[in-house]
Amino acid sequence: MEKQNRKEFLLAGLSLAAIATYFFKGGKPPEKKKTIKFLAQDGRLVEIDADKLPGTKKVATKADVQNWIKK
Repeated sequence: MEKQNRKEFLLAGLSLAAIATYFFKGGKPPEKKKTIKFLAQDGRLVEIDADKLPGTKKVATKADVQNWIKK
């Protein structure tokens, strides 16, 4: 059996520590909220959270749209 040098030993140890940390933290990145892109009347592209949009077909007022726009 070959003797490992210090560099290989440290690399293996760091890799093992990184993998163990990944699994102990849950292994899943946080979920992103789904956003929908709209073009505003002034020509800007805005993103709106999908959960803030009404499920029924209703005409949005100007105040509703201004409250939904992410800054």
